[in-house]
Amino acid sequence: MVTQAALTDCEVVATGTAGLGRLLRGWRALRRIKQGHAAVLLGVSQPTVSRWENGVLAPTPDQEARLRALLAARPDGAADRELIRLVSASRQTVHLVCDLTHRLLAVSGPRAREWRVDERELVGVSLWRYASDDIRAAEARLGELGWFAPAAPAVTVTTNANRSREVPIHPGRCEWVRFPLSDGSFARLVRTVPAEPVGTAVDARC
Repeated sequence: MVTQAALTDCEVVATGTAGLGRLLRGWRALRRIKQGHAAVLLGVSQPTVSRWENGVLAPTPDQEARLRALLAARPDGAADRELIRLVSASRQTVHLVCDLTHRLLAVSGPRAREWRVDERELVGVSLWRYASDDIRAAEARLGELGWFAPAAPAVTVTTNANRSREVPIHPGRCEWVRFPLSDGSFARLVRTVPAEPVGTAVDARC
């Protein structure tokens, strides 16, 4: 069963309870876990898991916290580690987070140089607290955009600045791409859309 100790830094983000049910179904399918086993891990009954996945029952706040802790990304597989290595070595302005909790998994040098906090202090920490209002609004609409579908489309977000000096977000555009990890969870690659030539309408960085 997922314990309360695992939940202390698992911040709640905008994914709705219906989205959590879809995520749980996908997580089980990838890990070949039956509803009954998931129910044991979550401390509920099998019919409760079924109702969550079908969107006919919303979890309680405590149950929702357990779900988020269970579904959080854990990049333990060889392919996952290679993804982290590629992101860390990238010359693009990118970082990789857990798709559900926004915990930082990897960051490139160009992205880290935008921040005023050592990236080693942020790995494993949710970046959601630094999200701009525009990013929060985009997060709330991901279900409408097919983000939780098996072949999720990339999403481009236009944002204004946030209000953080430590992890600033600059006005501009960024692209989100969703990657499945080996444990059935998902990571999100966040890439700054490069500045367009002078004279075009869009500013540079996110």
